Amino acid sequence: MTVESQRDIDGILKVGRVVARVRDAMLNAIEPGMTTAELDQLGGKMLDHYGAKSAPKVTYNFPGYTCISINEQAAHGIPGARVIQAGDIVNVDVSAELDGYFADTGGTIVVPPVARVKARLCHATQLALTRALAEAKADAPIHRIGKAIQRTAKAHGFKVIRNLAGHGVGRSLHEEPEAIVGYFEPRDKRRLRLGQVIAIEPFLSTLSTQVAEADDGWTLVGHPANLSAQYEHTVIVTRGAPIVATLSEARN
Repeated sequence: MTVESQRDIDGILKVGRVVARVRDAMLNAIEPGMTTAELDQLGGKMLDHYGAKSAPKVTYNFPGYTCISINEQAAHGIPGARVIQAGDIVNVDVSAELDGYFADTGGTIVVPPVARVKARLCHATQLALTRALAEAKADAPIHRIGKAIQRTAKAHGFKVIRNLAGHGVGRSLHEEPEAIVGYFEPRDKRRLRLGQVIAIEPFLSTLSTQVAEADDGWTLVGHPANLSAQYEHTVIVTRGAPIVATLSEARN
């Protein structure tokens, strides 16, 4: 969507604050011995507390309130009986609808003890998001976002998962512009528009550049030994720095 009024801006910021709180609470609650279903229940209860609805449930009938992906799982992991173990790399992706507006966010942590490669992967992916956000300006080519992500991944010795991408968001979970890829695609001639609402989400990995759907019909996985990280913000495009709707409250 493109915001057309202060009401639109306020709506995106309100739902953005909700998903950010849920994301941060879930990431902070992760500990060895917890199942992904238990972690998801925390997210579901928080969304309900704020009067928000799980966007993947509403939009796609996803079998969980949030997506929780561990180790070889890159995205769209179904919450269930899997037990979180020490040393796991865990991604939480939270998206919700509130008062007709949608926001999408995600983050990744490593359960201690933290292996050096996992810490480096998370750091590089966070940095890729920061550098991608700096390219999200009105009238800028969309492919600058992917170029920033790809350059950061390469500089840190990691790969980009090429068939996972950011997207438009706002009035629904996935909107135009679709396929805001994490690599430089010079054939993409699209430009960002003033007031456009988009989700930017780099996926960096140790081995895989492609992921495929698992037998459960949802979870996306690469090589069995692959590790990946994802960080995601919903933003409103301006002529300068974007308005980030999904910042942690400590940074607001």
